[in-house]
Amino acid sequence: MKFNLNMLFKFSYVKRVRQILLLVGMSLINTTFFCQDYERIDATIMLYPEQPESAEQLSKFITRDFFTEEDKVRAIYSWIILNIAYDPEEYKQFNFTFKNYRERNEKEEILREKIIKRTLQKGVAVCEGYAMLFEKLCELQGITNYLVRGDIKTNFNDIGRPFKNSHMWNVAIIDGTHYLFDPTWGAGRYNEKFIKEPSYFYYKTQPELLFKTHYPGMYEDAFIDGIISKEVFADMPLIILDSLKIEDVESPLNGIIMSDMYFDTIDFAINNCNPTEITYSYGKKKVPVKNMSIDDGKLHFSVPLELGVTTLLIYFDNLPALGYVIK
Repeated sequence: MKFNLNMLFKFSYVKRVRQILLLVGMSLINTTFFCQDYERIDATIMLYPEQPESAEQLSKFITRDFFTEEDKVRAIYSWIILNIAYDPEEYKQFNFTFKNYRERNEKEEILREKIIKRTLQKGVAVCEGYAMLFEKLCELQGITNYLVRGDIKTNFNDIGRPFKNSHMWNVAIIDGTHYLFDPTWGAGRYNEKFIKEPSYFYYKTQPELLFKTHYPGMYEDAFIDGIISKEVFADMPLIILDSLKIEDVESPLNGIIMSDMYFDTIDFAINNCNPTEITYSYGKKKVPVKNMSIDDGKLHFSVPLELGVTTLLIYFDNLPALGYVIK
């Protein structure tokens, strides 16, 4: 369906009000990442077409309504996470082969445009669609940006496996500063089906917080001090709680716990964390930890070691915080 400015304002009043109220509710939930101006931006993009004809058409709305780089990038990110659903079936749509690097480069640009067009028309994508659409819209607004390919840690199977380029996210330069974005993860999560959960945690994410789950193929795109190898990243535990950083986890440092190296308990030491309650699960019910203590700002607790189990999940105040594989 084609849209123009006249058709845009023919959206039903009820639908617009419902969408804006939804966004206001999201704003209240995500108060850490919102400011009053963000609410205005997000409410404005709610009036944009859900399936624009092209990236250029969507970009014209953004040009009309916003003037600063910050506002434009916010509008781009918000529109994508609110309108694009994750669908792994999209991986099957764009397989291609090439004879040489020149042909590869030509096909990659053609493929990029096809992915962007399909993402807009179908309203579904995998990470390439999210990231390439974000890249294209930034380009159309004259905002310097680029794609980042790399690896991610999302589940127990990712602990200890070799590095692979399995994901794509974005860097955009706003007023001379590099910022990290992942609109795919910002749109929601996938568990047999797409669950829409718009989040601004992955908008201008602090590098130290993104790095615990995102390892870029080119290390300089991590924007963190020090060097952590791909092997170390692979062996790390799952650091799930948003506020935890890699350096906060002092022990156990390795995400694979060898049961023959422990006696009766697994001892933990975590910095910069003070939960009211700690529970753990070996894949069954949650069990409360009874021996937690704080010493010089460091959280100490231990979990009884069980034999015959394969995973251990630690919860802080009923939220998943750390994940380990047991061997």
